[in-house]
Amino acid sequence: MNKFKKYCANTFVLSTEDEYLRGDIATITTKYEKEINVIVFNFLGQNFEKNNLYSCVREDGENYQTVMKRRAERRRSWANSQAKISNKFYKNSKKNSDFLSLAEPIKIGHHSENRHRRLIETNNINMMKSIQASDKANCHEEIAKYYEAQSEAINLSMPESLEFYKDSLEQAKEVHLFYKNNPDARNHSYTLTYAKKRVNEITKKYELAKVLWD
Repeated sequence: MNKFKKYCANTFVLSTEDEYLRGDIATITTKYEKEINVIVFNFLGQNFEKNNLYSCVREDGENYQTVMKRRAERRRSWANSQAKISNKFYKNSKKNSDFLSLAEPIKIGHHSENRHRRLIETNNINMMKSIQASDKANCHEEIAKYYEAQSEAINLSMPESLEFYKDSLEQAKEVHLFYKNNPDARNHSYTLTYAKKRVNEITKKYELAKVLWD
């Protein structure tokens, strides 16, 4: 049975007993018993189960970016929903505010005492619920912003990563060479070290991208 297998960060490949050529369409059955068609790219070797591994992309165009975009939209929808709930409780907390704004003291033993106490308690509860819903709305909004930013990201799960990391590596090498030749331009004693580290990191990703998509 064809299935997805994690190959590296954010990247899943086709694991199968069958053999495919580049451009073939394979059907993968997910752990939720859903069938997904994928376009086969490169043969990556075999795993310890002796299954063939192939890089692939979904035929329907679904990828990391579209997933992140959908998550952002869902979180933003939740944020809007919680904002409406917060506004509703806020309005409820202002009921009879004209009376309470007079700062009329609670009249102990008076027939209005229980009603007065209930009114204050109810308004306090509504205000608390309004704040809680507002906090949830803000939390969902922050997560939505993160997913939105990720929806523009390129990683090893996409064929576009080959060109992306190639260009990124060239830029990183230029930065490293600049700091190597211009010590006075370094911001601190580790500037050159960090520049070299970035070159090494991108080199690894570029080499992986070539294996997956070249």
